[in-house]
Amino acid sequence: MARILVIDDNTALREALCEWLQQSGHEAIPMATGRQAAQLHRTEPVQLIITDLFMPETDGLEIIAEFRRDYPEVKIIAVSGGGSRGMVELLSVAQRMGAQRALMKPFDIHTLLTAVNELLSDADEATNEESSR
Repeated sequence: MARILVIDDNTALREALCEWLQQSGHEAIPMATGRQAAQLHRTEPVQLIITDLFMPETDGLEIIAEFRRDYPEVKIIAVSGGGSRGMVELLSVAQRMGAQRALMKPFDIHTLLTAVNELLSDADEATNEESSR
């Protein structure tokens, strides 16, 4: 079971994502802003964050930059809505900034869970390699 922060200003989506993640055996923590997420992580670390890119206060790119700088071990999935070419480019920017996965909304839950499980599996493998040295 992993601790996962879900950062999205869309309450319905944020709660749905948390519910799906919890049904998959994870502890999912909903956050409406990136500021809240960084504050929580300082006292209660997480293994993965899922962040929307367009939000008031702190946008997803700022969250990605902060977590890459301060918490490089945390896995990141960036998500964003819309079907325009600009949105795809923004998701590419998110990956260049350090998000390991980028999903365009709407996405199906199986796609998200596959990404979550792959990233957590990668993190577990890295931890096992470190401890075997």
